[in-house]
Amino acid sequence: MILHYIVFVVLFVGGILCLGIASGLPAWQGVVFVAGILLISGALAYMMREHGGATKRTRSWDN
Repeated sequence: MILHYIVFVVLFVGGILCLGIASGLPAWQGVVFVAGILLISGALAYMMREHGGATKRTRSWDN
């Protein structure tokens, strides 16, 4: 469980850092900015795919 949280924090904070440094770069601002958005989205999706959670369901994404 703690490993999932660490992965989430690394992706999320990395995405925020990419968004922050994108405006200060001399080139590739757009690519770094989009990479930051993708990292933040990936972090959120990573946590949403976790089984269980507040509902205590065992099969979150299965039909």
